[in-house]
Amino acid sequence: MSKLPRDMTDITAGIVQFDVKTGDISANLESATAGLQKLGNLGVQMAVLPEMWASGFGKPAMLRAACKKTPEICDTLRAFAADHGMLIAGSLPECDNGRIYNTMAIIDADGRIAGQYRKVHLFSFTGEHHTFTPGDRAVVCDTAFGPVGLMICFDLRFPEFCRTLALQGARMVVISAQWPVTRIHHWDTLIAARAIENQIFIAAANRVGQDKDLVYNGHSRIVAPDGTVLAAMEDGTGEAWARIHFTDLDILRSRFDCLGERMPHTYAL
Repeated sequence: MSKLPRDMTDITAGIVQFDVKTGDISANLESATAGLQKLGNLGVQMAVLPEMWASGFGKPAMLRAACKKTPEICDTLRAFAADHGMLIAGSLPECDNGRIYNTMAIIDADGRIAGQYRKVHLFSFTGEHHTFTPGDRAVVCDTAFGPVGLMICFDLRFPEFCRTLALQGARMVVISAQWPVTRIHHWDTLIAARAIENQIFIAAANRVGQDKDLVYNGHSRIVAPDGTVLAAMEDGTGEAWARIHFTDLDILRSRFDCLGERMPHTYAL
């Protein structure tokens, strides 16, 4: 398949929301590919999957075993992406030098891996820092649809992190998450806030279902730079999609350029 033109002004982005079964890679891969296929049939060009969508969270032994499957899973997604001209993003377990990372892989619309991002902000409240090693940098990937910034779940609570992605040129930020129902109003609010304050599009995929005592109710969504919710899901499995007009971003920034009018010398960080 030939390379899609870069910096397209209009694309259709989608999100896939499903119940991630801990340790059951076959079931999760089936759920993910079914959702991607539905989006592909509709001509969706960019799709986001939940956090740790193939394996879920678990003990180190399970995650290390899952890491061995990650290259094969990526190959499956690469073939799908190339066949459908679809960019695909989602986080998977990665092992490197004995360490386990929560890593988002972004597969471009021609099937190449455009980049990877290791989750920087680990959620100590649930003990992620005992199992995973944090990443050490923010990542913006050059893709067929322009620069895309990558975030995972707890990263959403750090405004300076998303601002870094915007300052590095991201016009779209994709987020994979396992965000529980007890704090879902934070999720809804923070996605809108990150989009508005950085004047960017955000496509965020959350899971549903239950893992031990944690319950998840989705609320995956796509949000415009002015905070408008372009597509949203509540609870339950399924997909959602929306047309993204990047010219809307340019028009908004031309009217009032929040990024351009920053005064960083006055900010005590």
